[in-house]
Amino acid sequence: MQYVKLNSGDQMPIVGLGTWKLKGEECVNSVQTAINIGYNHLDTADLYDNHQAVGKGIKASKAQRKQLFITSKIKPENLNYQTIIEDTKRFLNELNIEYLDLILIHWPNKEIPLKTSLKALKELQTEGLVKNIGVSNFTINHLKDALELYPDLIAVNQVEFHPTFYQKDLLEFCRKNGIILTAYSPLARGEIFENEILQNLADKYNKSAAQLALKWLIDKNIVAIPKASSKAHLKANLNLFDWELPAEAREKIDKLNQNNRLIEPSFAEFDY
Repeated sequence: MQYVKLNSGDQMPIVGLGTWKLKGEECVNSVQTAINIGYNHLDTADLYDNHQAVGKGIKASKAQRKQLFITSKIKPENLNYQTIIEDTKRFLNELNIEYLDLILIHWPNKEIPLKTSLKALKELQTEGLVKNIGVSNFTINHLKDALELYPDLIAVNQVEFHPTFYQKDLLEFCRKNGIILTAYSPLARGEIFENEILQNLADKYNKSAAQLALKWLIDKNIVAIPKASSKAHLKANLNLFDWELPAEAREKIDKLNQNNRLIEPSFAEFDY
């Protein structure tokens, strides 16, 4: 595993297991299998309604807590001060852990003052219930607002990021401000497998399109959290660290951007 360094000094594994849409026994088994084959980074959220299944998978794996990096996220409607405090304690109970390595505001919500939300998260960090604080689906303007309120608080921004949605300006802003970018839907919800250029590169270099897309991300120091449930896919998505991405592949993937945003719910604030 490779790691990125957060602004707190903590090390975050550069590849993790995304658990969106994983529920029940499938989720338990995926988490257990992932940990047992070498994953040490798990990403979940209150919106996913799978905390307890993730927790059971962790317990079944018999992994030591300190070996894992666990992220969860707060629903946008629950960003009031007291709700954040109560929800985070509930998350820990559901996951059966004593602290989160990273907690994120899942989506910005202009109806609730950001200052209020960040104050609650800072208090949770001071109490040791969360190690690092971040956001998700924040634009550059959202990040500027957060940095103005708490210059050194935001460690991570988790956003949709993949070869056909290369958010270069956002990536550069995060880099300049010491914020690690995490890519969700790094395989474009499977669309990369239909991309002719990626598939040709995969055939040429004897890799899968998924491996090329993930390698492209981590070479840019972007954390990737692909979802997988089968052992074969889990293994393949982790097989990224003993080979180099050919320069030709990097150059061609860099040019695949189509501003192809796939996740845009009605409450998103991407126009801010």
